[in-house]
Amino acid sequence: MLTRCSHLAFSFLLVAALALSGCAKRPATTQAAAPAPSGAATSTAAPSGGPQQLQSGGATGGTATPAPTTTARPAVQDFAAVADLTDVFFDFDKYDIRPNDAKTLDANATWLKSNPNHLVLIEGHCDERGTNEYNLALGERRAKSTMNYLVSQGVQANRITIISYGEERPQCTEHTESCWAKNRRAHFLVKPR
Repeated sequence: MLTRCSHLAFSFLLVAALALSGCAKRPATTQAAAPAPSGAATSTAAPSGGPQQLQSGGATGGTATPAPTTTARPAVQDFAAVADLTDVFFDFDKYDIRPNDAKTLDANATWLKSNPNHLVLIEGHCDERGTNEYNLALGERRAKSTMNYLVSQGVQANRITIISYGEERPQCTEHTESCWAKNRRAHFLVKPR
């Protein structure tokens, strides 16, 4: 059991972390930062006025990222949905890929590998429960775990950009579990290179 003093210290650290995380209404994005097979680095340069970007440590997330090149990162509005890429869904407060969704991602990876001229944007979404800040972070974890799965299936990391919308773009607006389950998803958009 936490003492009153340690509880206050924990609360202070939590508030400080949330304050440093940025504006909750602005989606967080990450460009996959794994180097291309030739050794060239990918870009994480943001267009002015664009969404907040985070730089990942590559597909596995543990290493330093090479310096960005001058290649501009693709604009989110340039991406569009295609019927061949299916959303995957997540359990409440989770970002693990479920077995049935792994099969969906296998099919998505097959399509992406057979269409190497397309870049992919993975959107992470959450249901309405939780704070905006928490849901933005959870949506980013969902998009990253989805990206990591696709990379493990042979999709080049430098083709993937992720963004989190948290709870801001629900598919369903009812306040029921079946509706919330539709909102806990990773959604795929593509654009030609």
